[in-house]
Amino acid sequence: MSGAIDTRAPGPGHPGVGRVLVVIPTYNEADNVTDVVARVRQAAPAVEVLVVDDNSPDGTGTIADALADTDDQVRVLHRPGKEGLGAAYLAGFAWARERGYDAVVEMDADGSHAPEDLPALLAAARDADVVIGSRWTRGARVVNWPLRRLLLSRCGNLYARLALGVPVSDATGGYRVYRTAALAALDLASVCSQGYSFQVELSRLAHRAGVRIVEVPITFAEREHGDSKMSPMIVAEALWRITGWAVQDRRHVVRNRRARDARARWP
Repeated sequence: MSGAIDTRAPGPGHPGVGRVLVVIPTYNEADNVTDVVARVRQAAPAVEVLVVDDNSPDGTGTIADALADTDDQVRVLHRPGKEGLGAAYLAGFAWARERGYDAVVEMDADGSHAPEDLPALLAAARDADVVIGSRWTRGARVVNWPLRRLLLSRCGNLYARLALGVPVSDATGGYRVYRTAALAALDLASVCSQGYSFQVELSRLAHRAGVRIVEVPITFAEREHGDSKMSPMIVAEALWRITGWAVQDRRHVVRNRRARDARARWP
């Protein structure tokens, strides 16, 4: 569907939320994409799915095209090459906003985000602008993660919360619902990060924009097929970007305080 004009009629929408698009970025997820899409369609039949494929050499895009050919609620966006998770989600956000969807869901293609949790996230979206499927709030479960990954995620989220003042327990979590009206309030043109830090950056932007953020507990499981995209470079990017944002925010606070003090002393 990369070169054709999509003339299919939109779905009726999810009750209480409206038209919902689940954006699933893929790169070499041939072993997972069919199962994940099928589970989404079963868990929330009214939603639509957009697979955003970065020209996967393992044929993921071709599999996604076959799914779209047999299901009117599945679409595929083909991109020329691997450009990172953040760029894929931003492309999906733009696709959804151009077509008038009311909400966009972020979901990984590797099965770690259980589609069966999607109805609970969408229920929370009836009264919220951003819903984070949280691994670290009461009632959540993390399955089959090694201790090293557990510590990395917990410590990374603690650092993000303390450094940036974002009042959520899972700022790095990638299972989310965004109202498209909330996306319009975020400065998405300024987003420059990928991978692990992309979710932190959007959490920061949402908090600064004053939109309502809620967290819903999820069950998060380690992937069963394929290779993890996590790497030391992605972790390093997250650390230095969070530190940079914290310094930037601190300077902003100091400038505002000095401006207020100057106004208070005048004349």
